[in-house]
Amino acid sequence: MSEALVLDGVTKGYNRGKPSQVEVLRGVSLSIAKGEVVALVAPSGAGKSTLLHIAGLLDTPDAGRVVMGGREMGGLSDRMRTEARRRDVGFIYQFHHLLPEFTALENIVIPQLANGVAKREAGAKARDLLDLVGVGTRASHRPAALSGGEQQRVAFCRALANGPGLLLADEPTGNLDPGTSDQVFGALMDLVRSTGMAALIATHNLDLAARMDRTLRLDQGQLA
Repeated sequence: MSEALVLDGVTKGYNRGKPSQVEVLRGVSLSIAKGEVVALVAPSGAGKSTLLHIAGLLDTPDAGRVVMGGREMGGLSDRMRTEARRRDVGFIYQFHHLLPEFTALENIVIPQLANGVAKREAGAKARDLLDLVGVGTRASHRPAALSGGEQQRVAFCRALANGPGLLLADEPTGNLDPGTSDQVFGALMDLVRSTGMAALIATHNLDLAARMDRTLRLDQGQLA
């Protein structure tokens, strides 16, 4: 399997050169293959969000390399990084952040239109994704009319709508009750497995982590 993401010696700190300087990541290296689902387990303040932001091209490291799909990301302009992020990365957060004025279907269509996909094709893709996670009958409902689990499934579909090679998720079921969390996580795993993408999923839930291919533990800015 070829590697979808490589972080090589990634270091990141804040307030550099000041007495209050904080080293958040210290020489982090990891690789995730296409089709691999990896859990990231970390206590609060260990640098988990910073790692995900760097992996997803939302932030840049002070040192080290980020390689995505075999391509070095370090030398790209801001515009090229934005294009790569939109094309190659899907994000899922603990809170769904759906657009409240649009239907479930429209929330999945919109990012595809922004990526140059024709409206009819985008609609068909959105319907297929909603059917795949079991909420196809809710396509015409706005987020306020959906349950928490349904909203998060729609958010999953939106993140995968443009067919990214890499999915990054930060506590994607952390806002759900245990029963709904288990059901929604199963839907997410089905989506990821069916597309063959790579996924790095941060979670405090060790039961969910055990269902992934392997677990990375981040502590005090380093992978244990």
